[in-house]
Amino acid sequence: MKDEVIGARYITRETSHMEYQTGMDDIGSEVQDEVISRMNAEEFDRYTAADVRRALGRDVLSPEDFAALLSQAAFPFLEQMASRAQAETRKHFGNSVQMFTPLYIANYCENYCIYCGFNCHNKIRRAKLDMDEIERELKAIAASGLQELLLLTGESRSMSPVSYIGEAVRLARKYFRVIGVEIYPLNVDEYAYLHECGVDYVTVFQETYDSDKYETLHLGGHKRIFPYRLNAQERALQGGIRGVGFAALLGLSDFRRDAFATGLHAYLLQRKYPHAEIAFSCPRLRPIINNDKINPKDVHEPQLLQVICAYRIFMPFASITISTRERAGFRDNVIGIAATKISAGVSTGIGEHSEDNADKGDAQFEISDGRTVDEVYQAIEQQGLQPVMADYLYV
Repeated sequence: MKDEVIGARYITRETSHMEYQTGMDDIGSEVQDEVISRMNAEEFDRYTAADVRRALGRDVLSPEDFAALLSQAAFPFLEQMASRAQAETRKHFGNSVQMFTPLYIANYCENYCIYCGFNCHNKIRRAKLDMDEIERELKAIAASGLQELLLLTGESRSMSPVSYIGEAVRLARKYFRVIGVEIYPLNVDEYAYLHECGVDYVTVFQETYDSDKYETLHLGGHKRIFPYRLNAQERALQGGIRGVGFAALLGLSDFRRDAFATGLHAYLLQRKYPHAEIAFSCPRLRPIINNDKINPKDVHEPQLLQVICAYRIFMPFASITISTRERAGFRDNVIGIAATKISAGVSTGIGEHSEDNADKGDAQFEISDGRTVDEVYQAIEQQGLQPVMADYLYV
């Protein structure tokens, strides 16, 4: 396990966003080229209502069928898509809905991403919890009954090194059955180290698969390196992590292309690594300091539902998470159709679960659903669904 800094703060807009830097694993995967070439070649306006009906009539969908369900032609079929998505969800997941909460343990960042609240140039309160403070957070969250935790940091190797994250994971393992991380991309040996510490799954937001747009949004830091980020999930699988999550931040670029690339990326990796547990997140761009600088492409709730249903129909075994970026009513509706995982009792600030830690650092973005764990639990039950605190046991 390596713990050195990869000089992230010195990678600037003058650095090619397509070239790996010293210390970054290049696993030579063919997946990236296929995802990008097929995304760039896709023309969503070529699909017709007949293509959509054909896709909905198939038991197993091809990537082309998936693209048809993401197209403008599919929008009038949203009710039929929701019905098919719901049937697939019940077939493979029953009535269960997993619950979890994120824990942000640091918000230091070395990246200059103009759409992000943790952007290294933003004037926010930076904080990093020590192990005693982390344990207080863990105890407070565990007292709510939750048994699954997602640990997050800002993307700073110097302030949140892999050793720090690993120590936090080992501590979390005392209180939780399932632990995920959403951190900066790592090398294979580093993912193997976190696997040994107790990490079950890794989520990485590619943000956008549009390379040209990606370059204009990521002006500095190791996140500027497009292929290193895109291949993170595969490195995690090579490091022994059992589950990987995929997401584009919808609204940064053409959401149809980004959703298609996200689904295709997951599809190709599952074919290459059949044991992998696949998950999708479906975040939309939320208000932050620099929203006025990026000209976000609005993605409204009906379009978001279309994306979620398309993911479910294309990859029926995948877990789908619905974020607190969305309002409570929409989240409740989506778990009745296609989502199988929901967060509760959420804070995106540093140290806000335990009263003793008292709100140490600023949040990454605004949330829309601030309900407690109990309130979300009751909302799930009111739909005749079964809240599940953990779906994995170590023996």
